Amino acid sequence: MSSRDRRAVLAFIAIAYGLAWLVALPLWTGDGLASPWFPLVAVAMMTTPGIAALAVVFLIERPRQRARALGLWPMTPVRRLLGYAALGVFVPIGLVLVALPVGALFGLYPADVANFSAFQQTIDAQLSAAGAPGLTVPIGALVAIQLAVLPLASLINLLPALGEELGWRGWLLPKLMPLGTLPALLISGAVWGLWHAPLILLGYNYPDAPGWLGMVTMVGMCIVVGAVFSWLRIRSESVWPAALAHASFNGAAGSYLLFAQAGSHIDTTQATVLGWTGWIVPLAVVAVLFATGQFNRPQPKSRGDERLATPRVR
Repeated sequence: MSSRDRRAVLAFIAIAYGLAWLVALPLWTGDGLASPWFPLVAVAMMTTPGIAALAVVFLIERPRQRARALGLWPMTPVRRLLGYAALGVFVPIGLVLVALPVGALFGLYPADVANFSAFQQTIDAQLSAAGAPGLTVPIGALVAIQLAVLPLASLINLLPALGEELGWRGWLLPKLMPLGTLPALLISGAVWGLWHAPLILLGYNYPDAPGWLGMVTMVGMCIVVGAVFSWLRIRSESVWPAALAHASFNGAAGSYLLFAQAGSHIDTTQATVLGWTGWIVPLAVVAVLFATGQFNRPQPKSRGDERLATPRVR
C-alpha cells in the first residue's frame, strides 16, 4: 500500500468516526438509547461511512472512474451480479438463524420451538396495549409469516445499508487488499466494529455487558460477518451484493426473539449471531471459502475461452 493510499484510509476513518460521534451526540447528552431520537440517529449514523468514502473519492483521490472506485459500477456481468445479489439476500438470513440452534446446543440460547412462548408473550402484550382482541391465528403460522418476509428486509433496508457498505466494502476493503486478503478482512472488520462505539457504549446490542466487553464482542462479530460480506464484494466486484447482505442481516438479526423461551435471559455476548457461539458457522463458511479460493478475484475470460463457451449456430 502506497503512502498516498494510507493517508486516504486514515482520512476516511477520521471522517467516518468523527461524523458518527457527532450524529450520536444527542443520545449522549440526552436519554441515551431511550431517546425518541434514537431511530433517526441510528439511520443517520449509517450514512457516515458512505459520506466519508464520497469525501475521499471526490475531494482527495479524484479518480476518473469514481463510481467504480466505490463499487457502484459497472453492474456486469449481469448474471454473476444477480447470483451474488441473491446470495447476499439469503446467506445472512441463514447465518442468523443457524446461530440459534448452535447457541442452544451450548446451553446459551433458551429456545422454545414448540410454543414460541417469548414471541407469544410479546404479541399478547402488544395487542393488550392496543386494546385489541387476542391473537386469532396460531402462533406458529405467525412465526412462519415472519420468516417468509425476511428477504423483503434486504430491499427495505437497502439504502441505509448502502450508506455503510459504500464505506466498508465499497471503498475501504479494495484499498486494503494490497496488504493481503486476510489482513484486509481483519482490518476492515475491526474498523467497522469500532465505528459502532457511540451506540455500543450506550448499551446497544449488548445491554448487559460492560462497555469494553460489548466493544470487543462487536468487533469480533464484525470481523467474522464482515468477511462474508467481503467475499460477496470481491467475487461480484460490486458493492451491491454486500449492501443487500448488510440489509438482510440487519432485518433478520431480531429473529432470535421468535424462538426464545418466555421469561428467559439471553446474553448476546454469547448467544445469537452477535455472540461467540453465533460465529462458529460463519467462521466455518469463511474457512471453506478460503480453502476453495473464493476470496480470489474472478478471472476474466479470454476471447478464446469465450469462443469455446459460445455454441455455434449452424
